[in-house]
Order: sequence, then structure tokens, then C-alpha cells
Amino acid sequence: MEIIERIKTNQLNVNPTEIQKICLDKLQSNPLPNPRSELWRLSNKSKFSNLLDYSINEKDQKFEIPYPHQSQNIIRLVIGENSQISLIEKNYSIQELSKDNLDKYIKQKISCFDQNENWIDLLNLSLSCKKNILGLKINGSKIPPIEIFSLASSDSLKAKTLVIFLEKNCDIKLLQVNLGRENSSLSQSTFFCLEENSSLNHGIVSYGENKSNLLNSLNVIQQKNSEYNLGSLHFKFNYARFEIRIQQSVGNAKTNIKSMQITKNDEQISTHTKIDFNGPNGFLDQINKSLADDKSHAIFEGSIIVPKSAQKTDASQLSRNLLLSNLAQIDTKPQLEIIADDVKCKHGATISQLNEEELFYMRTRGITLAEASKLQLSSYFQEIISFLPVSKDRWDLLDKLLNEN
Repeated sequence: MEIIERIKTNQLNVNPTEIQKICLDKLQSNPLPNPRSELWRLSNKSKFSNLLDYSINEKDQKFEIPYPHQSQNIIRLVIGENSQISLIEKNYSIQELSKDNLDKYIKQKISCFDQNENWIDLLNLSLSCKKNILGLKINGSKIPPIEIFSLASSDSLKAKTLVIFLEKNCDIKLLQVNLGRENSSLSQSTFFCLEENSSLNHGIVSYGENKSNLLNSLNVIQQKNSEYNLGSLHFKFNYARFEIRIQQSVGNAKTNIKSMQITKNDEQISTHTKIDFNGPNGFLDQINKSLADDKSHAIFEGSIIVPKSAQKTDASQLSRNLLLSNLAQIDTKPQLEIIADDVKCKHGATISQLNEEELFYMRTRGITLAEASKLQLSSYFQEIISFLPVSKDRWDLLDKLLNEN
């Protein structure tokens, strides 16, 4: 109950919104996730507790974004600095959602929340002050790529919420970057609604500094003939949890996911996905990769749900994992729940180490062990990095990862 009391204390200093009050009421009966549930049973209780220990601070501290200079062909937003929106609205088909429309949507979502499954979203919405909730409506296909940053400064717990509606025939590229400073916690919830014939190429890159933590929740609803492509990368967090929930609401939609988490030292990073097919002719191609070194722990749990109404579903879920240390740990559980009888669904999981034969071959050609290992890792990383909507000349993620490992 301590986190609830701290939220209450924090709200005494501001005027809590109706949404904050609703979420806090829901959290009262479930102040922390149930550690015995399948969703949370592998979560490191000590690390999770430490994540919530930081002070809840409404003030944002400025710090330099460790990312290349801003291009004139890129729209860049920082959640918490919403004054930028007025400049964008003049030039592009991007509008900030009105407070009434944003509140109406969030209240509708909250009414359907499961208090264990959507615990992160309830926490974020109970903590997010008005300036840390950003709602956008996007229309058109000639919009430059968008970058949205969420930042957590040292010794603080920051909560951010992003809501984006893509209208019919909209086609955009959007990159989210979540950054955490040393000894910080960032909690981020993102909601996307894709209307008919819309397309979103979405990238998420999350990384922190020493003893930084992350809770990251992604909720996507797809209408007919929409396409959602997600590339995600999480690394350098003491504790991080990434939840993906995607719903193809009426079928005839396409989803592609390529995600990866990288752990070192004693870090724990987990990815949990739930894909719901609620209509026929749905498509999913999902690959999740985990790389664990030292005494770290990487987790992937994936669920594909295909009810009777989702005939002709074509879904694939693959978990590919690389274990670099005998002391590291990887848990993986892809799973299917199928009731429809006319479907093509498959899932699988592999856990391996660096290929010894390839390493030996490269060393006989004069390549050092360190260089040979980097070549293998480069191949392993590249599949995910190439799926992110960011060009190498803007940000060489492959080079950054190889220098980290």
C-alpha cells in the first residue's frame, strides 16, 4: 500500500483529475500486481520494489538527448513539452486531441481494464499530470517521420501517457525513444487506434543508465485493412518490463512484430505480448529475441488468442534466444489459444550460444575472438535494427549495441 499512500500524498500538492481519482480507486483494491499470476510470477520482486522507491516528481529536469541533431525532415516531440504542438498543427495534418475527447477515450479504456493485466496503465494514469499526457490525431500520408521522447531524470519516478489516433488512409513512421538517467524510473503507457486502411511503422528504443528502471505498456487497436509494424529494442535497464497488447478488432488486419531485449550484469528485462484476433483473415508475424550475459535474466511470454470468429487467421510467433554466460538465465513461453478450426498458426522457441564452429573458422583466418564474436552478434542484432524506422546515418544503433557488449 506504500505506493498508493505516496500517490495520495503527491496529489495533495496538486489538483488531481477525475481520471487520476478513478485509477487510484482501482489501485486501492490491487495496490501491487499479484506475484502468483502467470503475468508477474517471474518478475524480480526486489528490483520491482526498488523501481517504485523513487520520489514522484512533477517537475521535469532538462538534459541533453543522447541522439543525433534534429533534422528538418523529422518532427520531434518530448512528452511534457506540449507547447510544440501548435507549431506542428500549422504545417501538418496533426492535431492535439481536445481535453474532452482525450478524457472520454481514457475513461472508456479504464472501464475495461483488468487490474492485474493493466496495472502499469492504472499506475501511469494515476500519476500522470496533465502535461505528461499527450493525445494526437493524425491524418494523411505525406507526414514526415515523427520522433517522440520520454525522459526520466535521476532520483525520480516519472509517468508518461501517449494516445494517438490514426485516421483512415493514414500512413506514418513513428519512433519512440524512452530514456532513463542513473537511479531513475520511467513508466510509460502508449495507446494507438488505427482506423481502416491506415498504416503505422512504429519503433521503440528504450535504454537507460546505471540503476535505471522502466515500465512500458503498449496498447494497439486495429480496424479493417490496417497494418501495424513494430520494431522494439530494450537494453541497459536494471529492471524493465515491456507489455504489448494488440487487438485486431474485426479481422482483415496485418501485424508484424520484431523485438529484442538485451541484459547484462544482474539486469532483468522482460517482454510480454498478447495478440487478440477478433475477426477473420488476420495476419501476424512475430519474432522476439533475447540476449543474456553475466548473471542477468531475460524473459519472453507471448500469447496468441484465436476465437471461433477468427477463421482464416495466419499467425506465427517465434522466440530466438542467445545465452552468453552459464550464469545468465532466459525464460521463454510462446503459446497459442485456438478455438477456430480453419487457421494456420505456429509457434516455437530456441535457446543457443554463439556458434563455436563459426568462431573457430574466423579465428583460423586471423580474426580475434572478440572480433569474431562481434560479427556473430552483428548478424543477430541486424534483423531487429533494420526493422526500426530510423536510418543508420541518423543513429547507428548497431554500432552502439556492439560497443555495449
